[in-house]
Amino acid sequence: MKNLSLIFLFLSIQIMAFSGPEEESVQSFEIKNVKILSGPFYQAQQADIRYLLALDPDRLLAPYLKSAGITSPAENYPNWENTGLDGHIGGHYLSALAYMYASTGKQELLDRLNYMTDWLLKCQEASDDGYVGGIPGGEEMWKEIAKGDIQAGSFSLNDKWVPLYNIHKLFAGLIDAYKITGNEHAKEVLLKLSKWFYETTRNLSDEQMQEMLRSEHGGMNEVFVDVAEISGDKKYLDLALRCSHRYLLEPLLDKKNTLTGMHANTQIPKVIGYEKYAQATHNQAWSEAADFFWETIVQQWTISIGGNSVKEHFHPADDFSSMVESNQGPETCNTYNMLKLTKLLYLSHPQAKYLDYYERALFNHILSSEHPSKGGFVYFTPMRPRHYRVYSQPQEGFWCCVGSGIENPGRYGEMIYAHTDKEVFVNLFINSELRWEEQQLTLTQDTRFPYSETTEITLQPEHEKTFTLSIRKPEWAVDERIVLEVNGKKIPIPEDSTPYISLERMWKPGDVVKLTLPMETSVEYLPDHSNWISFVHGPIVLAAVTDTTYLDGLWADDSRMGHVASGPFYPVDEAPMLVTASQDVTAFIQELSKDSLRFTISDLIYQSNFKNLILKPFFEVHEARYMIYWPLFTPESLKEKFESIKDSENDFILLEKQSIDQVATGEQQPETDHNFKGENTRSGYNITYWRDTESWFSYDLNDPEKEGATLRITYFGLDGNRDFDILINDMLLTRVHLEGDKGPKLYDVDYSIPDILLLQNKEGKMNLKFVAAENSRAGGIYYIRLLR
Repeated sequence: MKNLSLIFLFLSIQIMAFSGPEEESVQSFEIKNVKILSGPFYQAQQADIRYLLALDPDRLLAPYLKSAGITSPAENYPNWENTGLDGHIGGHYLSALAYMYASTGKQELLDRLNYMTDWLLKCQEASDDGYVGGIPGGEEMWKEIAKGDIQAGSFSLNDKWVPLYNIHKLFAGLIDAYKITGNEHAKEVLLKLSKWFYETTRNLSDEQMQEMLRSEHGGMNEVFVDVAEISGDKKYLDLALRCSHRYLLEPLLDKKNTLTGMHANTQIPKVIGYEKYAQATHNQAWSEAADFFWETIVQQWTISIGGNSVKEHFHPADDFSSMVESNQGPETCNTYNMLKLTKLLYLSHPQAKYLDYYERALFNHILSSEHPSKGGFVYFTPMRPRHYRVYSQPQEGFWCCVGSGIENPGRYGEMIYAHTDKEVFVNLFINSELRWEEQQLTLTQDTRFPYSETTEITLQPEHEKTFTLSIRKPEWAVDERIVLEVNGKKIPIPEDSTPYISLERMWKPGDVVKLTLPMETSVEYLPDHSNWISFVHGPIVLAAVTDTTYLDGLWADDSRMGHVASGPFYPVDEAPMLVTASQDVTAFIQELSKDSLRFTISDLIYQSNFKNLILKPFFEVHEARYMIYWPLFTPESLKEKFESIKDSENDFILLEKQSIDQVATGEQQPETDHNFKGENTRSGYNITYWRDTESWFSYDLNDPEKEGATLRITYFGLDGNRDFDILINDMLLTRVHLEGDKGPKLYDVDYSIPDILLLQNKEGKMNLKFVAAENSRAGGIYYIRLLR
């Protein structure tokens, strides 16, 4: 009887050696069809719902009402919402409400969304041209743009803080509100706003459009592809083309990597738009360009958690030293956008590499970027040893990563499953339920992954039917130990079943498929192959809590730099170090608890005071200093490298303690946070970021105790024949002449600040201004420090 049962089982199930649906695109399920069940993702969703409901819609709407001339019942929120980027969170809020309502069915979220769109429609009706927005002085600025008066910088447009980026969030929110929930007011506002933008830009030449696109603009090309689909009007597809920044696109079309030094999150949304346009127009070249960008970011700049960038920029790909030095590691917005791009690429070209990246980034960066119970959101995730992250608070912090952060939990279900007409794909191992309406099928995935290596899938078709169930066989699974069972019977797995194990059969209500995917712990180096390693169990990045001391600003206030973990830097030479002569570092990893993913590496750790550190999933680490990347030495190299690190760290820590304030010139947030102003000024990248001008530019430095004794300016040694003045509070500090005779390197010059200049400080602010001499340039200025 046993043998007959096995024969019957093999006759009723076809197990296909499957390389994935490479030749045909797949479809994602609507988010309303995927329900997240118990586990860390469910916990994060619930925390996000509380955060969304803690926000006041009237305060988010205030910038729009003020711009429309309508008396607002509430004031703007603080932070980025009343310092120039007013209204950007309102757009994100629409998207977050739409996704979370679809994911959970919670009526209060839909009521909030309807309230928001009702008021946005009233704001639009108060306008005579279809415009609605929260940008301070936006209507006048757009009239300037329409006339061809365009003054674009990397992070400004006509003296406004990235207004295209800002309005992109509203476009995206309206699109999500309509497409996900069917909100008709969202559609009405969207189409009128789209017509307004079309009319505003229709008389601009392509050169003027490209000049405008120098300013960070989010995914304006992406949204007009959606508008073309919603409206059925091809002119918006043409507008999407005009909104595609060729400065980035053209090198990508030639498969050239020119990304070093670029602001990371300015670029990723552009590429989402390239791929969206490619899919709408069947443009193979643009799709290949988008994939080349994706490959370049994932292979050259992505670290183990799935994030990228330092201080928001792409550093040199062959030198990750800044990654382990800085308190401004990978930015959450970048990974949010990389996941959007990854989904688009997967749906049109279903390949295992997209799922491998998506899983890694979702579990390790996105999930970890939200506090699991309080719902605060993280901007930067430092890789610096023994540093920490800070979290937003609902009434205080309104950074870009709060906007994308409140969206993320509602999107968790986007890529767990996919389908063709008669095949369903299980891509991610997350406790969840799928309703495939067209096939009248309910699929429940019961798993404790990553705390368990097993996922159990129960199929409930309304009646018996034939279709294919394809379960991803991830690259991290140990092939020879994978176990597949159907209704309790083990099934052999073909050796070449990658990336899916596919089962085609007549499925009956209550059929159960159980798959065990054994995980091992591995070591991953930084992409530059330096001696920094992280530990990864399956796809899960492991970290160790070192302590909870001096977590300054852990819950950020509304200050401009509140999103940065500004507590003391602990010297890297005093952090845990790993020392071994063995080539097999994983041999030292000891599993303490399989069910909770706890490990120790005590025999590897050099310092005795850190011997008891425990590795656990990074997404569990909160409100603490931690280690993700560890320096690895051989006994022979330890002394020399240790002394080198110690000397470097002593200088670094001393300089940080001596610094009252500092500006990384040419970088968005440091310049915005220091009230950057200027005329005929430009920025770029050469070793690091710089700014110069043929006129003037200025910053407000913070000196609350009036301690500033020295101004330290960093120059580049080949900048010559440049004459300019440095002023403090409109009084001359010094006149500078650069000879260009220092060679191709950076160098520092210190200028003493007379007491009389310090006495002019107003409210702890010092205005620092660089003014070019006639027929000359001021700068390049590569860094600014105000020292005690």
